[in-house]
Amino acid sequence: MKADHDKVSRQLKIARGQIDGLLKMVEEDAYCIDVSNQLLATTALLKRINAIVLSAHLEHCVKNAKTEADANEKIAEIQALLLRLMD
Repeated sequence: MKADHDKVSRQLKIARGQIDGLLKMVEEDAYCIDVSNQLLATTALLKRINAIVLSAHLEHCVKNAKTEADANEKIAEIQALLLRLMD
């Protein structure tokens, strides 16, 4: 992975903390809207982390592809991923 490891790790640890908090909220039978708001915040954070990873992939892996065929393959991978993101 070519993304900034420290930044991605830090953000994932924050997401892990949010998920731990969500588990505690569920165990403590927290108000549904509060749980949902926390779920939305965690989802947004994970999407931002994914954007960091994908940006690094474009900047390093795609940009520095050895051949045009390799670049096209990497572009196709991103296109397939984008379709999955829209589901």
